Amino acid sequence: MTWHKVASSHDVEDGKAIEVKVGDTPIALYNLDGEFFATHNICTHAYACLHEGYVDGETIECPLHQAVFDIRTGEALEGPVEVPVATYDVKREGDDIFIEVPEE
Repeated sequence: MTWHKVASSHDVEDGKAIEVKVGDTPIALYNLDGEFFATHNICTHAYACLHEGYVDGETIECPLHQAVFDIRTGEALEGPVEVPVATYDVKREGDDIFIEVPEE
């Protein structure tokens, strides 16, 4: 696995998410009170971009069918979803945000 610089801490507002990509992998990067987390950006229920969803505390609600995932663990919590979303390790060095993803 390799660490990839994907953003600056200033790129993601608190309580929000943005889309970043590592190679062909779409990733949602979240800022939860200055702590950063990353999940795969595509909902496991239907093709929808999670970064466009609603962040509520430590959960993300899919904008398409209201599936809810735990941002920290990827666990499927509510709605028409049973499969968890992949999560990625995140580290911060100064203002730089790095994500570790498996090699393709």
